[in-house]
Amino acid sequence: MKKIGFLSFGHWTPSPQSQTRSAGDTLLQSIELAVAAEQLGADGAYFRVHHFARQLASPFPLLAAVGARTSTIEIGTAVIDMRYENPLYMVEDAGSADLIAGGRLQLGISRGSPEQVIDGWRYFGYRPAEGQSDADMGRRHAEVFLDLLRGEGFAEPNPQPMFPNPPGMLRLEPHSAGLRERIWWGAGSNRHRGVGGKARHEFAEFDAEERRDRRGLSRATGRADPRLSCRLEGGRP
Repeated sequence: MKKIGFLSFGHWTPSPQSQTRSAGDTLLQSIELAVAAEQLGADGAYFRVHHFARQLASPFPLLAAVGARTSTIEIGTAVIDMRYENPLYMVEDAGSADLIAGGRLQLGISRGSPEQVIDGWRYFGYRPAEGQSDADMGRRHAEVFLDLLRGEGFAEPNPQPMFPNPPGMLRLEPHSAGLRERIWWGAGSNRHRGVGGKARHEFAEFDAEERRDRRGLSRATGRADPRLSCRLEGGRP
């Protein structure tokens, strides 16, 4: 049996002939569209992420709102350009949205594709490490994101915290168990088998590169994990 869903770019235009004239119109109509799709028996509601365009851009507020208004439909993205993302903030945002949705997020991520502006990720405060490309940077951000979604502690706790800490190194919160298994790597190609399907997508290419990049890295004790050494200058601080 095949699954049926929709993928929305979320275009809007101030044209008088349009019924979607603003970003607010697009966001509210996207929520209502997902609710209606679930009522009709559809399996998935997915949204594109495009920066510097009159389209949907920041996915997690929308996904959280859709998750709060629905109960069964899979919701997700196709795809998030990881060159623009702070993976630590993204772990928190994605974890929150997934918990609100009851574990229904199916996130597509990518190393990037043609965009509206030249090197738009630079305006977000990111730049590749010396000798690397912007695609390398996107893959590195994705590696950190996927690693932190495991929910393992990596940050040294303050000995005099504002609130009591659990024992051991601290992880990012909120953590949503199982979310990492519902991420698929778009990579600007057709390697994924389609939208939805509980993330049974081909991650082999990325996982191989992930293992290669991690070769020689060791886990630090009492300090931040060295795997978090991706370049995150600027961006969302």
